[in-house]
Amino acid sequence: MLAALLLLALGAGGLRLLLLNTTPELGPRWFFYFLLTAGATGLALPFVWLLNRRFSRPPPAAGVMWREGLLVGLYAATCAWLQLNRVLTLTLALLFGLGLGVIEWLLRMVERSRWREEP
Repeated sequence: MLAALLLLALGAGGLRLLLLNTTPELGPRWFFYFLLTAGATGLALPFVWLLNRRFSRPPPAAGVMWREGLLVGLYAATCAWLQLNRVLTLTLALLFGLGLGVIEWLLRMVERSRWREEP
């Protein structure tokens, strides 16, 4: 949870400073996407942890929860990038989210299907 708070503080504080003190040129624009990804990841991690703790038996490893939180951050940054060019529609956002969900589901299936020796 400490890492999630640090990512959220970095992302939200950095976005505030970036939006108030810079002009929308190329360098600050890429920094915006980085900070948005960090902030959305930090915001999503507690919810990912709670959902995995509630609905997954046994709960997955910490790396899986980091990956799921990072997918939420990448989803937010990609939607912001598409909205910049006025390409993002509700249908595209839903299909992109569904695609990321299917990829995560397939990765979780592969992880569950690996052979493990009993201790």
